[in-house]
This record gives sequence, structure tokens and C-alpha cells, in this order.
Amino acid sequence: MSAATVTTAAVTTADSRITLRGHLRHTGALIRRNLLWIRQDPESMFDALLMPIVFTLLFVFVFGGSIGKALGGGQDQYVQYVIPGMLAMMSMTMSQGVGTGFSQDFNSGVMDRFRSLPIGRGSVLFAKIVVELGRMLFATVVLMVVAVLVGFDITSWSGLFATVGLSALFASSIMWVFLTLGVVMKSAQSVQAMGFLVLFPLQFGSSIFAPTQSMPGWLQAFTDYNPLSTLADAARGLMVGGPVTHDLWVTVGWSVAITAVMAPVAIHKFRTKS
Repeated sequence: MSAATVTTAAVTTADSRITLRGHLRHTGALIRRNLLWIRQDPESMFDALLMPIVFTLLFVFVFGGSIGKALGGGQDQYVQYVIPGMLAMMSMTMSQGVGTGFSQDFNSGVMDRFRSLPIGRGSVLFAKIVVELGRMLFATVVLMVVAVLVGFDITSWSGLFATVGLSALFASSIMWVFLTLGVVMKSAQSVQAMGFLVLFPLQFGSSIFAPTQSMPGWLQAFTDYNPLSTLADAARGLMVGGPVTHDLWVTVGWSVAITAVMAPVAIHKFRTKS
């Protein structure tokens, strides 16, 4: 029996002895550790602060006029169209940070220290997700402030809160994918590069920034199965009115399926990484 197999078996046995209360206590302590790290390195919040501002101003003032005319209105109508889509985009873009941060912790030796402690291995990953969701919510607040300044009309506060909850659910599922990448890839740069290869086709091959009716047939077929399209369309229905049920349940289904597949993979890879 190899040393890696023995270590994995020992880790699994140790995890099984930790109670639910112990896992929650460990997760809380690790969340506090991650928040303290952000406090000591406030520059790590620059992406959450600047990304919503830059993307909103870029798409509204560069593309708003032309796409707004295609929608039958102008820039004001495009603002109502694109802001719910931007909430969907934030859920995907901010999720990438959990993978790069996880990879950096491995390369700095922090994760070796965690894995030498008698704590639940899943607690390390859950704490990362909770903190990253907090960063996403901060970015969402910034986005909505900028959105109101450029003319977005919040017609339904309950719809806005429902959209934030749906975006957080989807983001948490995508974070398991990036956590897996953070474990299996050798550097944060590799995780970031792979993330962009995944993010760009999903974001621009969707209904986030523009309607899909003018796209080629093969691309429309892709957007129909793209979870970012269903998330963006559900967000529009909740925030500015329109059909919601189908897109809502498809997005929830994607979130549950991705989590069910990738969470066990991420935890297993973390436990067995040598």
C-alpha cells in the first residue's frame, strides 16, 4: 500500500470523527482567518470594487446606444436590459477568484499547514466559498449603485433580492469548479488562464449583453443551454418584468447539478493532493 493511500485513508478516518458542530466551528474559524487576510490586504478587494464600475460604464456608454436601438429604444432601454445580465455575469466572474486564491494558498504552504491540523477538510473549502460569496455581494452592491446612477429603475425590490439569491446559488456551484482547478493546476496563473477560456465563451455566447435572436442558428442553440443565459433571463423577469418560471428552474437545476458533481470532486482532490 502506497504512502499516499495510507495518508488518504487516515485523513478520511479523521474527517469522519469530526461532528457537524466541529465542522461548523472549523468553518467559522477559517472564515474569520480569510476575512482577516482581506483586512490586511485590502487590495484584494479592488476587483470587486472596480469590475462592476468599469463593465457597467463600458457597456452602457459604448454599446448602449446601438444595442438600445436594436431593442426598439435607446440607451435607457439598454440599461434596463443589461443590468440584470451584469448581475449574472458577476456571479461567474467573481467565482474565478476562489480558484486563484486557493492555488496561491497551496503554493505558499498555507494549505499544507491546514491539512496537518485536526480539522475537517471540507471546512477549508466551505470557508473559501462563504468569503467569496461575501465579495460577490459587495460587488453586487457596487454594481447596483452604479446602475442607479446611469438610470436603472428598480421596479421590484423583492425581485432584486430574489435575483441576488439566485446569482449567489449559481455562483456557489461554479466556485466548486474553480476550487477543483485550484487544487489540480500548479499555479494561480494557470487557474486564471483556464478560467478565462471558460468564462469568455459562456459570457459572450449568452443573452447577458445582447439579445440572441440575431445570432447564427448554431450559436443560438448554444445559448439555449448556456446557464448564464437562463440566469440573465430569469434576472430580467424578476427585476423588470417578464417570464420567469422556466429560466428560474433551469438555473436552479444547473446549480444543483454542478454542485452535486463538482463538490465531491473538489473535496476528494483536496484530501488526496500530495
